[in-house]
Amino acid sequence: MATPAEETAMRRAIELAARGLGSTSPNPVVGCVVLDAAGDPVGEGYHQRAGGPHAEVHALRAAGERARGGTAVVTLEPCNHTGRTGPCAQALIEAGVTRVVYAVSDPNPTATGGAATLRAAGVDVEPGLLTAEAERGNAAWLTSVRLGRPHVTLKFAATLDGRIAAADGTSQWITSAEARADVHRLRAESDAVVVGAGTARADDPQLGARGTDGGSQPLRVVVDSGAKAVKPGARVLDDTAPTLIAVAEDAETSHLTGLAEVVRLPRTAAGLDTTALLEALHARNVRSLLIEGGPTLAGSFVAAGTVDRVVGYIAPVMLGAGPAALGESGISTLTEALRLGLEEVVRLGPDVRITAAPQAKEN
Repeated sequence: MATPAEETAMRRAIELAARGLGSTSPNPVVGCVVLDAAGDPVGEGYHQRAGGPHAEVHALRAAGERARGGTAVVTLEPCNHTGRTGPCAQALIEAGVTRVVYAVSDPNPTATGGAATLRAAGVDVEPGLLTAEAERGNAAWLTSVRLGRPHVTLKFAATLDGRIAAADGTSQWITSAEARADVHRLRAESDAVVVGAGTARADDPQLGARGTDGGSQPLRVVVDSGAKAVKPGARVLDDTAPTLIAVAEDAETSHLTGLAEVVRLPRTAAGLDTTALLEALHARNVRSLLIEGGPTLAGSFVAAGTVDRVVGYIAPVMLGAGPAALGESGISTLTEALRLGLEEVVRLGPDVRITAAPQAKEN
């Protein structure tokens, strides 16, 4: 049974892990807090970048000799393999830690087994503390390991009556500067951001993450089956970040040579095969994908059942006409509706950000 001090330490470890979002992929985000023998925190750390020291190593370095006889509280089961860094399970043993509490068991077959190694060395191990909270923070990596595809977030900005643009197509700006700044945070935390051909033509988006204090830039993806929406000079082709154009297998792409990477995908009745797109992105180490627009693209992901999270920015504005946030998604009756579980509601200036996740359908 975890102690109150260990629960407090785990909440801190989850906060620490979030600092690695956007810089650790394709690795997980992990946080660690070391408590001394009396249960007081003496060291903490998080996985800061792929290839760098893991969270446990940072925390043990901070704790020094005070870790001996103490407890390590970690958001993910300590790894048991040697890659670009050594196994954390062994590092904990060598540091003299006598107890390890972790939130989520490692589903990666090449790294799992850390708990067994610790127990074999006489370390007391307790799994499962604040699992749900830790899993939410590490959703991208866990989805990639468990499902073999990126974790998909559907983002939209809309009026109170669900419109993402006016009847004449104008959409800048429905939401406030505070909400738009938060979108850049989402981009910086994502491995890739994707828009459809309609958005590329109408808005000429640049899709970079701005105002994020030198954070990483996502891969910019445009789903453009006919390879006609993105032309030389488009903002998405600047040197801010790499760009990938997803086109149909028979599309003419000579005008994109040297400007962007092109991936050819099969067509479906609704456009390009979104499952094939996710496979292509996963092969490029994309673990988190942010869908930014528009409604047709959003609908195709909903229809495919591959949306893991929805983030909606809602402005206190009414339009009465104009395109809706979600296009055709194969839902024709209320019983087929995509039901979401509310996770968070946050005020951003005059607007509200709602975060929700699809609920499992009842049989």
